[in-house]
Order: sequence, then structure tokens, then C-alpha cells
Amino acid sequence: MSKMRIVMFAVAIGSAVTAGLLAKGVIGKKPQPQQVAVAPKIETVDVLVAAKDIETGEKLASGTVVWKSWPKNVIQDLMITKDEMPDAEEKLAETRALVPMFEGETILEKKIVNPGEGGFMSAVLPKGMRASSVAISNRSAAGGFILPNDRVDVILTRKITNAETGNTLVKSETVITNVRVLAINQVFKQAKEGEDVAMKETDTATLEMSLDQAEIIARVETEGELSLALRSLAENDGNAVKDGPRLAEKYMPHGANKTVNGDTLFVRYGIETYATSR
Repeated sequence: MSKMRIVMFAVAIGSAVTAGLLAKGVIGKKPQPQQVAVAPKIETVDVLVAAKDIETGEKLASGTVVWKSWPKNVIQDLMITKDEMPDAEEKLAETRALVPMFEGETILEKKIVNPGEGGFMSAVLPKGMRASSVAISNRSAAGGFILPNDRVDVILTRKITNAETGNTLVKSETVITNVRVLAINQVFKQAKEGEDVAMKETDTATLEMSLDQAEIIARVETEGELSLALRSLAENDGNAVKDGPRLAEKYMPHGANKTVNGDTLFVRYGIETYATSR
């Protein structure tokens, strides 16, 4: 068989195969369009979350919280939503954290406490400090103008009567300085603009101090009347918070000993005793 006939035979076979495939629709058949699955739309709600790590006792002030979209089907009753409290960022500015919260964590009502509620004072106190209440009068509280977060000195005024002559000496001395006022008559925050600033009929002041300092104050309170002296904001070169309260030398644990008329006066924790060689 000649080469030409072989080529013609191959072409004929190829044509026949092509025709058969066309008849079956294999060649030239348009591909079927792919169906794209559409994900169901998730309904969301804005909830309040921590914008940064929040420590126990820290205020939820501006910059500490932010709104974030949250799936509506997992919203819990304790979450704070924008629909229910659109002004939450302003309304909760004085609120304190009862427990630490991490960035992105939802703010739950059971994790925060508002001024006046139980647990608020313990949330405000720094670690190692105590809230100690002392009895004061409106006169002995700078006329009622001492407010929470002010810094004060505590002054003890007592009357000392000479048993022999019957003469009475009035003595005043500073017991502790640079003490932060936590509350006045259970008022925990500064008055808003336009409100009366003076506290009327003042009975108690709650002060922040260490346990040892609180014991000293409780002891000297039985000896006379305590007064609060308001400190300037310029005191301590702006380091009042860092410095903290400080007992007067006389009331420090080591005491302050001195000689009076040949006798030695021993002072320990504010208690005076004499030792004489006569």
C-alpha cells in the first residue's frame, strides 16, 4: 500500500472519530456554570468590650472600652449592648472593674461595680491599703469643701488637764499627712458642674491608709477631736499619689524619745510615758 493511501486512510478515520464525538456533544459542549454557595447573613449587635487590659479597681474611663459587633444569637443578658445602653461609655465612666479583664473581652454587669453599690469601696482601694472612717464635723472638714480624692492632713486636738493645778492645756498636732479622702458621708465622687459642692452635716470621712496607720488613727481618735486640713494640689511636686500617706515622726513605730525636766519621755505609737530617776 502506498504512503498516500495510508495518509488518506488515517485522515478518514480521524474524521469519523471527530464526527462521532460531535454527535455525542463531547466537543464544543459549553461547560455548565458553577453554583456558588451563598453564606447565610449573620445578624450582629454592638456590645461593649475592653479596649485594653483592665486591672481590678480601674475606672472604665474613656479609652478603656469600645463597641464591637457581636453575633446576635450568642448575646447574653449580662452583656452591655448599644441598643439597650447607647450612652454606656459616658454612663459607666466612674464604674470600676471588680475583676481583671483582657483586651477584647466583653464587659459584663457582674464584673463591674458602680459608685454607691456594695463592693465599690474595695474595688477602689489599692492593694495593701485600708479604708478607715473617722468622725468629723463640718467645721473640722474645711467648712465642707473637702471632697473625695482630695489629699488631707489629719490633726488631733486634745485637752490635757494638770491634776495638781487643774489648768487645762489644749494641744493640736498632726498625726498623718497626705491622706487620700475616699468618701465623705458615703459620697464617693466629685459633684458635677452646677451642683452644690459643700457637704452639709458632715459626720464621717473615709480615708485611705495602711493597716498600721489605720490602727494609729483609731487609737488617737479616742483621745480628742480629729480635723482634716486640705492640702494644695501643688504639694509634693505632683507626686502625692506616689508618695502616699505618712505618719508624723511621733507616731512612727520606733517612736520619738526626749528628755523633759530631767525625766525621759517615751512615745510609742502616740502613747506617752515618763521614766524618772527621782
